[in-house]
Amino acid sequence: METHEEKPIIYTMENKPIVTCAGDQNLFTALYSSLTQQLPREPMEWRRSYGRAPKMIYLEANFVQFKEELLPKEGNKALLTFPFLHIYWTDCCDTEVYKASVKEDMQRWQGVLRLHGSVDWLIVVVESDNKKKNKTNILPRTSIVDKIRNDFCNKQSDRCVSLSDPLKESSRSQESWGSFLMKLRTLLLMSFTRNLGRFEDDMRTLREKRTEPGWSFCDYFMVQEELAFVFEMLQQFEDALVQYDELDALFTQYVLNFGAGDGANWLGSFCEPVRSWNGLLLRRPIDMEKRDLIQKGEASLLDLRSYMFSRQCTLLIFLMRPWEVTTRALELLHNCVQELRLLEVCVVSGALDCWVFLSCLEVLHRIEGCCDRAQLEANASHTVGLWTYATEKLKSLGDLCGLMSENGPNSEDLNKTVDLLAGLGAERPETANSPQSPYKKLKEALSSVEAFEKHYLELSHAAMEMYRAIGRMRSARLVGKSLAEFYMRKGDPQSAENFLLDSLKSYVSESWSLPLTHTRKQIAECQKQLQKMDEYLQTSALLASDANLSDEERKHFCQEILSFASQNAESNDARVSLSMSSFTRLHELRFRPASALVHVGAALQLELRLCSLMPVPVRVEHLSASIHFSLEMPGSTAQKRALQNPDGTVTFPGASVVSGSPALELCEIQEHSPSEGALNTAGVVCKNMHLLMRVQDSAPSLETPVTAAAPLAVEDGAQMLEADDVTLVPGNNSIVFTAPSQKPGTYTLRQLCASVGRVQFVLPHIYPVVQYEVYSQEPQLTIQPLTETLLAGLPQQVKFTILTGHYNVKKGDALQLSNTDSMPVLHSCSCSARIISSSGELVCESALSIQSSEKVTSISLPLTPPYHTLEFLLDVLCHIPACPARGESDHLTNGQISHRSRSRTRFTSGSALIDQKVSVDCPWSIYSTLVSLTFHVPFKVKHSLLSVGRRKFIQVCLQNVSGTKFQLTNQTLAETQHTPSLELLSLNTQTHSVVFSQQCVFSVWELRWSDAPPLSLQCVFSASFAPADAPDADLKPYRYEFTVERVSTLYSVRAEICPPAGEQHCRTGALCRLEVCLTRLTEPSDADPEDEELSESEGLRTARLMYEVIDNHSNWAVCGKSSGVVSMPTAAMATHKVHMEVMPLFAGRLPFPNIRVFKYRPHHASATQPDSDSCVENDSVSLLDKAVEDHLDTASLRSRGSVQSLGEQPARGVPMPKRQAFAPGQVFTGTQGRQVLVLPANDQHLLEVNVT
Repeated sequence: METHEEKPIIYTMENKPIVTCAGDQNLFTALYSSLTQQLPREPMEWRRSYGRAPKMIYLEANFVQFKEELLPKEGNKALLTFPFLHIYWTDCCDTEVYKASVKEDMQRWQGVLRLHGSVDWLIVVVESDNKKKNKTNILPRTSIVDKIRNDFCNKQSDRCVSLSDPLKESSRSQESWGSFLMKLRTLLLMSFTRNLGRFEDDMRTLREKRTEPGWSFCDYFMVQEELAFVFEMLQQFEDALVQYDELDALFTQYVLNFGAGDGANWLGSFCEPVRSWNGLLLRRPIDMEKRDLIQKGEASLLDLRSYMFSRQCTLLIFLMRPWEVTTRALELLHNCVQELRLLEVCVVSGALDCWVFLSCLEVLHRIEGCCDRAQLEANASHTVGLWTYATEKLKSLGDLCGLMSENGPNSEDLNKTVDLLAGLGAERPETANSPQSPYKKLKEALSSVEAFEKHYLELSHAAMEMYRAIGRMRSARLVGKSLAEFYMRKGDPQSAENFLLDSLKSYVSESWSLPLTHTRKQIAECQKQLQKMDEYLQTSALLASDANLSDEERKHFCQEILSFASQNAESNDARVSLSMSSFTRLHELRFRPASALVHVGAALQLELRLCSLMPVPVRVEHLSASIHFSLEMPGSTAQKRALQNPDGTVTFPGASVVSGSPALELCEIQEHSPSEGALNTAGVVCKNMHLLMRVQDSAPSLETPVTAAAPLAVEDGAQMLEADDVTLVPGNNSIVFTAPSQKPGTYTLRQLCASVGRVQFVLPHIYPVVQYEVYSQEPQLTIQPLTETLLAGLPQQVKFTILTGHYNVKKGDALQLSNTDSMPVLHSCSCSARIISSSGELVCESALSIQSSEKVTSISLPLTPPYHTLEFLLDVLCHIPACPARGESDHLTNGQISHRSRSRTRFTSGSALIDQKVSVDCPWSIYSTLVSLTFHVPFKVKHSLLSVGRRKFIQVCLQNVSGTKFQLTNQTLAETQHTPSLELLSLNTQTHSVVFSQQCVFSVWELRWSDAPPLSLQCVFSASFAPADAPDADLKPYRYEFTVERVSTLYSVRAEICPPAGEQHCRTGALCRLEVCLTRLTEPSDADPEDEELSESEGLRTARLMYEVIDNHSNWAVCGKSSGVVSMPTAAMATHKVHMEVMPLFAGRLPFPNIRVFKYRPHHASATQPDSDSCVENDSVSLLDKAVEDHLDTASLRSRGSVQSLGEQPARGVPMPKRQAFAPGQVFTGTQGRQVLVLPANDQHLLEVNVT
């Protein structure tokens, strides 16, 4: 057991909660070892206030002897010295002894606790079997325990426990011991919760008083750190870390407010000058020296920050989060530098660099001490920032102390070094034996130039290797750039150039313009010292065109180039070729003419617009563009380019007006502190930062220069675009070239070269491809209609276009057109021709001389130079053929091959087309040119023969199928061969009519004859027409010839429907009688023996007919036979009747069923003997005919309106009979248009109502 001695509190990680022990000390000493070992074995759930999550903790305790001096005095808030529980131990089992001494001792013990306000106590009564054996008159154990409970634990009976033989291993003893430990943990945890809660409330009250004048951050720091110590004592490292983070945030906020003008009084102690900069100390759990300074209010800003970070580092190491230490350390070092500036703390020059350097290495050594090498390599991304920061600070110290100059440090530099080393103080005992301690490294690095170079290069290379290992090439090159500056100051430009060129790659690829400019200046200095003139001139050209430099700097580098260019050179080998991208920027190239397509010998100009990037005017002695000539077929490339750029302009990449970066979009923000005496802060925020910081495309000014470009050799005799003695002023310039066009082919611009003395600025490839084409064209003749369609029958204008090409139309040249009867050429004296140049300008107009003969029309052409266009108009008239066209077959009816004419009529959808071919002889060719013109016939005509009994009518329908409105007149119908007994009587009332597009006009004539009707009739329909919108135009004739066959009517069909017996009208659902009467009107004619197939038997001539009754509208149901075959006598007025039954399906006036009559063709040629009664139906014609008739009988009831005809039966194996329709007008059906009245059925039970 530990005894209490008067000594100061030492804060270590071994602190445990204090538990005092009173009563029998010998008894507790016997149980001390078991108690300290078994108390922390089982965890306890710790439930805290304010909704914080419960945690499982292991409780330990520091058991000490009870003394009144251990009890906290009023105002003492130290938790580490606070006794959380008081235990009184006794093994008294005798009532007399209890009354005589133990009770009185307990009363004194409780009086002291009550005096100091302690309510966490426990009385333990230990029962021993040995004492029971020695005492025979003792009372039972429960008597002493009950008496103690009655005397001291009236309201807290659980504060007194009994422990039965704890040193024995019996089950009763173990159970008693386990219950006691659980009770001890519970009371101890309750005390923790109550006292910590009270402490947190007091701490929170103290923090809320921070706005009062007398409040001190150092006092508050000690209070909250006491809470962090308690959490650390309970191994709750996360909660302990939170306390330090809160203190860190609170102090940071006060510093920021001080910088904004709202300073606290207690911050004055932290504004004292910094006198010590010995860095962080992370090798002690608690830096008591700095803690004492904080407690006394004498700590500097660096002391406070160093102490807080050391505590945070210790807790993070316990939490197994070492890589968070490096992140926090880097933030701490940067923030401390800024806080010293905000607080305006006086710091010796270089002191902060020493402090940062030592702190970086101390953190790295601390991490190396708790991690193995593999972990360090895998987590290099966390430590590389500290290596880089230490390298930067060491470089800054070397610069300050003169260790980076070529001549070494002077006396002033040495004095600075002594002052800095003095501020480091003596080396700490923890690192005194370490040969690589941060203190020794810094002291050694500042001792000599060689030592500094050694340590600086080690740190720089270590940082670069780490950056490369983790893939951060950009940062590695940044360290290399710093190394290059070091080498430049040491007078080693060769080593510096390699690092600078490596950094330049990153800036070029990522378009960092400002770092790129700075790096190029450094590279230029290296190249100048190394006498690399070609590379130096290229870099100078880039810098002279860099807008990030001042005008003086740009002019300096430009003058470097011009000075070199003005030096005399005896041979071309001394010329230096530089990239033109640093000299000029091409904007656009404009062709004149815009099509970039000209004929041989024509003038073609190219206007090159470029922007000079030089700061002063530069005189270019010779500006040329090499041209590659190819014999490719001209026309295709130029036409495609003309479609893309109608104005003939080729725009080069990067020439469009696009700003290098988007414009800043700034907005104002304001923050208001919720506390009293609020500090209002204002600032600006960039809303499009994501656009400004993104990686942009490489601009032309950032292109990698061609450092050693060889002179580009131009072949002898190569064609070129040249311009001499051109002065390029800064900004936009325009240069006009005249392009060669002596040969037909494709000309491609390949290279652009500007010569300035000994310097040539070369653009090796011009992109996009710039081409122009020179063509040599053969003369061409085209004939095109002026309208969308040419109409036959009317004069139409066609346009003759002659592209002269390379041909020169001379005097006497003429076009010879072959004449055709179907399409004559209509010419007038006022016909003129227009001559147009290749650029589309009208040159002149000249009258045409047209002469016609029987076979040829000659058109004399005016004088026209080459590559011009000659245009004139001619009127042509295509005659409409009188009769419809024959089929497409090339054979006549006699088998001979027909000779094709120059006009051919063909039919398309709804209209007739006439193809006219014209043969033209041109003066520039020995061959004739065949030109095809297509004319549309404006009308479509069809005829039909109508019958009313024996009367005949001819109807002609004329439809306007064109888009033009016509005036139609003089419509007549006549025979081609006049017949005296025949008369055509016109029934038309109007002789003049206007026919619109797609409109039809019908004309009807009645056919009358006095003798026998003709077998066929040759007719011609004629009319006159003219455009309706031209009333003064001459009328043009239109003829249509056709033939009407079989004019006379052979049969008449009549029908009657009779109601059932006893009814006046037909009713739905009732069978009605249908009587069909077939009548022969005329006898057969010998002139047309093939009209009917006749048979003769016993002097009686008959014709076989087939009838069919169907109803396509489903109004009637035909019952029984719906079709049949009859033998009809050929005598005039012979009649045959057929009876059948039909059933009306609907009420109303129903039309008659459809009755059709056909010619019946048996399957064999021999005549079939008729019945004895030839006027009745023939049911026994032949076996096959009988089968067909049976089929027709059964089909009548199968489906209304869907009876199959005989001609549609499939023929499989045996020939089937056929039916043949009569010609139009041979059968007159009198039932068309007739209706019969049908009444509803007399059914009183069913009522059908349709509601619509």
